[in-house]
Amino acid sequence: MNIIYVLLAISVLVALGFFITFILSVKSGQYDDVYTPSVRMLFEDELVESTPEPSEDISKNPINKKTKD
Repeated sequence: MNIIYVLLAISVLVALGFFITFILSVKSGQYDDVYTPSVRMLFEDELVESTPEPSEDISKNPINKKTKD
């Protein structure tokens, strides 16, 4: 039973070590992307079609009124 406590303590210490190393590497800029911003202008942008905003009341719009013949 004592070995479980020892292994648990060791695993917590190893996990804390990895977590501290990860935090320090993020703060030092290890994961900053320095390549993509320089080539971003070379990527083709996808065209996004804008949709017209719907009017509040379609019946008030004279173009949409139906005329009776």
